[in-house]
Amino acid sequence: MTDRLKKLSLLLALALPALAACTVGPNYVRPEAPVPVAFKEVKGWKLAEPGGTGKLSATWWQLYNDPDLNALEEQVVISNQNLKAAEAQVRQARAIIQEQRAAYFPTLTVGASITRSQRGVTTTNASGGSQSSTVSGTAYSLPFNFSWEADVWGRIRRSVEAASDSYQASEADLAAARLSAQAELAQDYFLLRVQDLQQKLLDETVASYQKAYDLTLNRYKGGVVAKSDLLQAETQLKTARAQAIDLGVQRAQLEHAIALLIGKPASDFALPVRQFTSVVPQIPTGLPSELLERRPDIAGAERRMAAANAQIGVAKAAYYPTVGLSASAGLQSTSFADWFSWPSHFWSVGPVLSQTLFDGGLRRGQNEQVLAAYDQTVANYRQTVLAGFQEVEDNLAALRILEAEALAQEDAVRAAAETVTVALNQYRAGVISYLNVTVAQSTELANRRSAVSILGRRLTASVLLIRALGGGWDAAALADGAKAP
Repeated sequence: MTDRLKKLSLLLALALPALAACTVGPNYVRPEAPVPVAFKEVKGWKLAEPGGTGKLSATWWQLYNDPDLNALEEQVVISNQNLKAAEAQVRQARAIIQEQRAAYFPTLTVGASITRSQRGVTTTNASGGSQSSTVSGTAYSLPFNFSWEADVWGRIRRSVEAASDSYQASEADLAAARLSAQAELAQDYFLLRVQDLQQKLLDETVASYQKAYDLTLNRYKGGVVAKSDLLQAETQLKTARAQAIDLGVQRAQLEHAIALLIGKPASDFALPVRQFTSVVPQIPTGLPSELLERRPDIAGAERRMAAANAQIGVAKAAYYPTVGLSASAGLQSTSFADWFSWPSHFWSVGPVLSQTLFDGGLRRGQNEQVLAAYDQTVANYRQTVLAGFQEVEDNLAALRILEAEALAQEDAVRAAAETVTVALNQYRAGVISYLNVTVAQSTELANRRSAVSILGRRLTASVLLIRALGGGWDAAALADGAKAP
């Protein structure tokens, strides 16, 4: 190498860090999203704290004060297979960051080779004739190759940035999957307990109808009532028994669904019937503007938007020349005995500059593709925000309206129970037929079942509201993708 080439390489090595300060492509700024000033449906609904500024806990299910639910929720994070798959995706995304970071560093390769070759040689003698012969030989080579690309235009930095943002998006996806599994478990659990309440109600109803049937049978034997009254009482009793049996199907399915969520075979899991007195808790809603940071699905959509923005820089960097440094050194000889001797060494070093002059529109197409992909992520982000606010408003409305409905239904249950008492007394006195008693009892049962169903809907709506509010999660929980190990 000449002294001039040495100086050129040295100057290039000193200049590359300064050139690396240039990064093409737009710097990320989170686009605006439609955020209301206040939740519309929160009006008229009692908040957990004045102004509704309280925050949910990450263990939000403890609001229901149910030991069985608490124990089941703890098993979800440990054993749910969907969460394990999401966690594996997070580790994949973290590994991709390391892959992209590797481009910051030079690549060094080594490879030994032994090449046997033969070639023909034609010589001309003094008399003008030609003579052919073959020359064969063996070449022994042990080269070390060094190459490094200077990140002059920020292509590598943008690639690392995109990978880091995608890693954070994967973390948000894991949080969203965890919240979804926890919420689904709570819904299934409450529906199962509501089924138990329905079962208890129907069992009590069957016992009541049995007494009414016995009364009617005695009156029929005494010739006081017609056989039609006895048949009506029997039909009512057997219908109630059939309804009580039918509840077992849905309870079994709910029990199996819970087993799946906690990662257990349905055959090995059972949830015994017990007394259930859960009430709907007061849930802090917080401010609408906080929803963007408290829902993992919104945070994931926002991080994908940032990753798509970084890909624009990667595409734009392709328009600029690639600058790097290449070097090679090693041992090479035609004799195995001299292969590893110092006189057999060789080396070369120099800067590399390359520029694509024509690609048939490849780079332009790639640039348009990443711009369109970014626009898509922006639209997806805003749609996710809108859907999030819809879910909050839906369940706020459901809780407010169902609370009023529950109060009205309690009045209906009391009135129906009183009607049954009056009808039975009139029937015993012989004033009315058993048909009137049947109608009154059927009305009472329907109203009691509706009251239990409303409780289940209120509990479900409360769980859905907690999920819509993010379940106590916060975007600050996302690991810094740039510092990910």
